[in-house]
Amino acid sequence: MKYIVFFTALFLFASCESETKDEKSSYPTHYEMSNGKETATYQQTIDYYIALAREFPEINIHTIGKTDSGYPLHMVTFNPDGDFNYENIRKEKSIILINNGIHPGESDGIDATMMLYRDLATEKLDMPQNTVLVTIPIYNVGGSLNRNSTTRANQNGPLEYGFRGNARNYDLNRDFIKMDTQNAQTFAKIFHMVKPDVFIDNHVSNGADYQYTLTHLFTQHNKLGGEMGEYLHETLMPSLENSLAEKDRDITPYVNVFNVPPEMGFSQFMDHPRYSTGYTTLWSTLGLMVETHMLKPYKQRVEGTYDLMQSLVEIVEAEHQNIKTLRKETLGKNLDISEYYFNWQVDTTRSTLLNFKGYEAEQITSEVTGLPRLKYNREKPFTKETVYQDYFYPADTIDVPAAYLIKKSWKGVIERLDANKIQYIPLKKDTTLTVEAYRIVDYDTRNAPYEGHYLHSNTQVAKSTKQIHFREGDLLVPTRQPGIRYLLETLEPQGTDSFFNWNFFDTVLQRKEGFSPYVFEDVALEMLQSDSLLQREFEAKKEADLNFANNWYAQLNWIFERSEHFEEAYLTYPIYRVAKGSDASGLLPN
Repeated sequence: MKYIVFFTALFLFASCESETKDEKSSYPTHYEMSNGKETATYQQTIDYYIALAREFPEINIHTIGKTDSGYPLHMVTFNPDGDFNYENIRKEKSIILINNGIHPGESDGIDATMMLYRDLATEKLDMPQNTVLVTIPIYNVGGSLNRNSTTRANQNGPLEYGFRGNARNYDLNRDFIKMDTQNAQTFAKIFHMVKPDVFIDNHVSNGADYQYTLTHLFTQHNKLGGEMGEYLHETLMPSLENSLAEKDRDITPYVNVFNVPPEMGFSQFMDHPRYSTGYTTLWSTLGLMVETHMLKPYKQRVEGTYDLMQSLVEIVEAEHQNIKTLRKETLGKNLDISEYYFNWQVDTTRSTLLNFKGYEAEQITSEVTGLPRLKYNREKPFTKETVYQDYFYPADTIDVPAAYLIKKSWKGVIERLDANKIQYIPLKKDTTLTVEAYRIVDYDTRNAPYEGHYLHSNTQVAKSTKQIHFREGDLLVPTRQPGIRYLLETLEPQGTDSFFNWNFFDTVLQRKEGFSPYVFEDVALEMLQSDSLLQREFEAKKEADLNFANNWYAQLNWIFERSEHFEEAYLTYPIYRVAKGSDASGLLPN
């Protein structure tokens, strides 16, 4: 069924009432009518897809959910069969989800995707029979409406563009886990409705200067893991590079350097779950960010993005059965993983050699500061063998629990589980269970705000087994479900983008009760006199720590923390683990 949102068209299409394919193929985009100098506005973009959907039964557009701007998100589907029921589509076909305008100043994908849909519908390109395309035309609607021509200081066109921040000034490509925005909430709805096999997010890069118009940022293959990681790294990526080479388009991995010449070597960008491809990877979707080079002319960048997407569609069309089978098998294997990996580090023992096409970098004296500055000389292009570090290893490993237990009071966490279709079982009665509990041992916190948070990192925990009382309605969350990787990344506090690190549990980092020293002195003395082990430990600490020995409050506090009066909630991570094979795991359905 089609749900078409009707807006007043802002421009006319040539021969829009014609029924012939030849005449229909003249549908120009705003970008084309400006001779490649301008990008379509939000309204022009939506109106264009509405016009295509009216004319072509292969195209469907409908609104789905809200954004912080007050305007809705849209999703546009291209299916030669004219069937827009995703449950039906998934039975036989592969699905590519294309996200555009997450940073609306990086508008290349917005214009390229409009042309791609038109050219497929008018059969300028061969219609894929085994692949369906779904696009979010402009994800950051608020940023798109905030048009200007100055905020992309280093970018070569278009004449006007949107702003990076959304309507509430969030960078949406940092919001896929914490979900502070309505945009992210709606993206989750789209993603779990579509369940794409392949995901593309179109961007424009910044940083160094080099010869390439196109760079690619595939999700990190070791982190994706298993046969899918191997397929991404050894088959999909080379196939895309070779296809583009046949079109005389060079492409290189995303150049992850700043103020350093790239030929000195660079590493792959690690796409943590806060980013779009890091998030989609949690459901074993093959992810790719397209990063065109900001210094290349706008027309050149849009055409490059178009060619890349066309090549990817052709590859997925040829590989659709292999991709579908591989993804299905991977999702099945994930259900029974026993270990999970965190804290990915560059593996310096392995690397890839690139024949990198750059420009000679020179150190000259700045006419502004009088100090040395970096300048790339475009009159001196080169091809040099360059070390690219694209292998990573995990520094931390955890045992995967059978389930997590979440008390019903943590509404923010539960809302995000719901948005991501996580299955759970409410406890039917009050009960006491023996579970694994974490205590927060250490963590770092940013000194400045980051995307509305003071993000934690380097979190360390100590695990113990405890008896914890749970109430009716608290949630038992099995890990054996499609969202297992999402659960592990968000509920294990040491995960880079865990809910703990995003400040969802900061209230447990503050003590709520204390003591009056003049009263507690007598209690402390009694504790030391009745516990010789505590007394020896106390004296040893005073001998080893001069500051402690000279601080009477620190000494009383040390004893208080070991007393029955010390609150259990302080530094206790309030999500509990049900170990596999434990008595508590018997609550899980067979």
